[in-house]
Amino acid sequence: MKHFLFLSIVLFSSRVYAHCEVPCGIYADQRRFEEMLEDQQTIAKAITNINELSSKTDPLSKNQLVRWVVTKESHATNVQHIIAQYFLTQRIKPTSHDYADKLKTAHAVMVAAMKCKQTVDAESATALEKAIKDFHEAYEHEH
Repeated sequence: MKHFLFLSIVLFSSRVYAHCEVPCGIYADQRRFEEMLEDQQTIAKAITNINELSSKTDPLSKNQLVRWVVTKESHATNVQHIIAQYFLTQRIKPTSHDYADKLKTAHAVMVAAMKCKQTVDAESATALEKAIKDFHEAYEHEH
């Protein structure tokens, strides 16, 4: 029964992780950058909708407000997860060219994602987009 439960969780889980962390050697760096930029666009849309809905008092608007907040948090967390679980633990090695620059720009992405969680200022989403693009530029120097 335990095995069936575990297998069911693994097979039917709706969460998609950045990578499996098995040393399989299968990587899709560009796809990760595209996913982070898609998350950033969702965060920007969520911020817009949160600001629009925050002045409304009807139950449907309150419901939608909560859903947009949860969505914003989820996508910011996903960006942080990709940086930590994919890039920092698997792709950026201490022997990498421009290692310090890659770490610095990866850290900036994580901080920008955190700030998106903390605020509903549209500038935070813009800063996240810039941080992702800066990291991409630093990362691509070697790849």
